[in-house]
Amino acid sequence: MTTDQGIHEHISALVAEEKALRERLARHEVKPSEEHERLRRLEVELDQAWDLLRQRSAKRQYGESPDDAAERTPDVVEKYLG
Repeated sequence: MTTDQGIHEHISALVAEEKALRERLARHEVKPSEEHERLRRLEVELDQAWDLLRQRSAKRQYGESPDDAAERTPDVVEKYLG
């Protein structure tokens, strides 16, 4: 997942998993508590992936290598305010 395309593919896979999870919940194949926990983890992973894409874009914009961007921890990404 070190290229923009790879990150976009990862995001697509996470979104597909989220959709499938919601469908399973609607069919009562998964408990709501399980769904909420997994959805929360998916949300964090999506936030990290989008953050990484933004970092890569910013580095590219300022003449730096996008490969120098690094995935930030969930704690950092989830508490970002600005």
